[in-house]
Amino acid sequence: MSVRELVVLGTASQVPTRHRNHNGYLLRWDGEGILFDPGEGTQRQMTYAGVAAHDLTRICVTHFHGDHSLGLAGVIQRINLDCVPHPVTAHYPASGRHFFERLRYSTAYRETARIIEEPVHADGQVLADGREFRLEARQLSHPVESFGYRLVEPDGRRMLPERLAAYGIGGPDIARLREAGSLATVAHGTVTLDQVSTVRRGQRFAFVMDTRMCEGVPALADGCDLLVIESTFLDEAAGLAEEYGHLTAGQAARVAAEAGVRHLVLTHFSQRYGDPAAFEREARAAGYEGDLTIAADLDRVPLPKRR
Repeated sequence: MSVRELVVLGTASQVPTRHRNHNGYLLRWDGEGILFDPGEGTQRQMTYAGVAAHDLTRICVTHFHGDHSLGLAGVIQRINLDCVPHPVTAHYPASGRHFFERLRYSTAYRETARIIEEPVHADGQVLADGREFRLEARQLSHPVESFGYRLVEPDGRRMLPERLAAYGIGGPDIARLREAGSLATVAHGTVTLDQVSTVRRGQRFAFVMDTRMCEGVPALADGCDLLVIESTFLDEAAGLAEEYGHLTAGQAARVAAEAGVRHLVLTHFSQRYGDPAAFEREARAAGYEGDLTIAADLDRVPLPKRR
């Protein structure tokens, strides 16, 4: 059975707390498992969440600050220890290749798995483009080079039973019509796909970590069914957020509202804040009215049902 959900492994920013591990997020997308920003302790959090190394097919790193990447060493070694049989593709800013290599080979171990490195070189780079989804990267604004990631499923078709019945189409002919785009019938001549179906919009997901407001943020968020975005600070510290290259809960929520995001997940919280409800209040005050999750470690957030 296909599953599309976000598994939250950690939600702290630079300093972990007693209740929040460093970053780590797994997107289950049918047969794919995409691990985003594995910070320190991610391998242990995977165990708590029931995520196996065999579940991973891609690793996406937004930037090379420790809370977003120090877990790479353990995760990569676990992939090899468990002899994961399929290749695992790693995406990260090309300017940080030396950091990735240092983490990948930080200690001695036996390599049994195939890790394919496909760094991000440019804003808007397409990293994968297949029948299941299109994955692209957009540049963000942080003291070190940082990219956000956006996954878009191609649009499909929703067949309309009453229209199929009206044209006398059923059984294997439905599959033939879907595949070819048209079908010759005795009673009604050529029937096209547009006559018996409507467009089924593909699902969209975006992952936005450490950044101040920039063009990449709304571009990534546009029309997302699920948006995972940092909200390190509350609006009262907007100046500090700008200085250090971060977002506030209010800024993130306003972007989500304007972009038509259906489910917003706020995360990457500064250790200075002990009350998660403050982020919810600020997000609602900023005008976001959709589904809202103030992420906690080990949360599981399903993608919204199709429109």
